[in-house]
Amino acid sequence: MRINCKTLIEGRNIGLVPYCPHHVLQYHQWMQSAELRAQTASEPLTLSQEYQMQQSWQQDEDKCTFIILARKYWNGIKDAEIESMIGDVNLFFNNPNDPHTAEIEIMIAKSEYRRKGFGSEALQAMMIYGITQLNTEKFVAKIGMDNTPSICLFNKLGFQQIDVSKVFEEVTLQFDTTHENVERLNKATCHLKTKEYHRE
Repeated sequence: MRINCKTLIEGRNIGLVPYCPHHVLQYHQWMQSAELRAQTASEPLTLSQEYQMQQSWQQDEDKCTFIILARKYWNGIKDAEIESMIGDVNLFFNNPNDPHTAEIEIMIAKSEYRRKGFGSEALQAMMIYGITQLNTEKFVAKIGMDNTPSICLFNKLGFQQIDVSKVFEEVTLQFDTTHENVERLNKATCHLKTKEYHRE
């Protein structure tokens, strides 16, 4: 999505930067993992296809993605950016009848960063960005039924289960931007700083 192509969001433990060509090689290496592909319902791609996918993410107006960086090791240092990559967080505006609803996904590719608050902070940062910059009024998450940690994470953030698909073996959770939910989200994200992203 072009709107976030120069956006940097800094949190306490994470940084969010737009998915750029210099991230593709590391991302492609992650996606060689059958486990990650299964968790994200992704097909294996060649490196060339991965570069094409990155261009699609950057240009399509129905997709928004940020690469998640571990701020402890990055902290704005360009040379440390690739080594600091730990995952990505995405929004899909894929319902033409409801353009203000976004499907939200997150992947923490590096296992040592799971269940330590990085995913929670990245999700909340993406959600407040979606609300304030992309006019998002509702978030939907589709998660594999056996992915208990992710289901628990989204529940803690205020998502409620609205559907179960035995065919696809997934549950659907929803977050409505009620006054109470947005107030809680605002408090959780008041520390975030948005800056212009530069990468030479």
